[in-house]
Amino acid sequence: MISFKVRSGFSALVSVAVVLAVVAPSCSREGKMDDSRNLIIFHAGSLSVPFKEIAEAFEKENPGVKVSLEAAGSRTCARKISDLGRRCDVMASADYSVIDALLIPEHAAWNIKFASNEMAIVYHDGSRSAGEIDADNWHEILLRDDVAFGRSDPNSDPCGYRAVLTVKLAERHYGLDGLSGSLLEKDNEYIRPKETDLLALLESGTIDYIFLYRSVAQQHGLQYLVLPDEINLKKPGLSDLYASVSVDISGKKPGTVITKRGAPMVYGVTVPRSSQQPELAIRFVEFLLDESKGLAVMERNGQPSVVPSSVEDYDELPDGLKRFATRSGA
Repeated sequence: MISFKVRSGFSALVSVAVVLAVVAPSCSREGKMDDSRNLIIFHAGSLSVPFKEIAEAFEKENPGVKVSLEAAGSRTCARKISDLGRRCDVMASADYSVIDALLIPEHAAWNIKFASNEMAIVYHDGSRSAGEIDADNWHEILLRDDVAFGRSDPNSDPCGYRAVLTVKLAERHYGLDGLSGSLLEKDNEYIRPKETDLLALLESGTIDYIFLYRSVAQQHGLQYLVLPDEINLKKPGLSDLYASVSVDISGKKPGTVITKRGAPMVYGVTVPRSSQQPELAIRFVEFLLDESKGLAVMERNGQPSVVPSSVEDYDELPDGLKRFATRSGA
């Protein structure tokens, strides 16, 4: 603590000036300098486990950098940027098209696809009928009165609208008219903002099953039912089949609607235009997309790489990121 005696006239001004000169740099070091090394990342809930590991490795490689992770449904993440004006340096979405639809071009200039996934039915040993569920009867079990299942909100989270697309594809695959309607009308009290919010309900026994990404089940040591490729949204070669079903979700502006057609699962990442640390953010994306660094972590966590991937806005990419993408149509 600095103490001083206030004197009149010029000498008093000098004393105050000396105190400010001593205190101000200290405030600057504690505030601005720390902030300049802080990276804020919004990401899909399904990226929580791998991104924690990737962030820790990035901090180790970049001493003094602090990565702050904030998980939410991908559409919620995007709206924090577009509607709420929240600061974000990197945005990673479980569906690359969320970035295209809600952020480009006003709030972001580019979007790189980097990983894939698939839908599964997730459960544990204590789930009702866990011993008999299989790829042929899962829909019958989920419709039982004593069985409860959860899914995430289609307007907040890609996993939510992918669950809807999955059951619509299942109706066609199994040839059961009305199946999707019956499933989507059941257990709506267990719809949550993002898919990882459902894990606590499963662990507590409140619900028995979740429509969830296979990677999340693997990361949390849960059992899961592998669904047929015709309905799991995994295979690029089945794009036309997946696109035969659709779901309406909220649009960019209040009162508007976006029709989402089924498509293979692909994650996307961008640096928003409002990033306060764009150079550091791009460095993090480079780290994420490096096959020996971030992508290796993603692979270990059940989310295979799709790098390099085609990019519509290739010319907008920072030079350091172009090696992770190809020009669309090339």
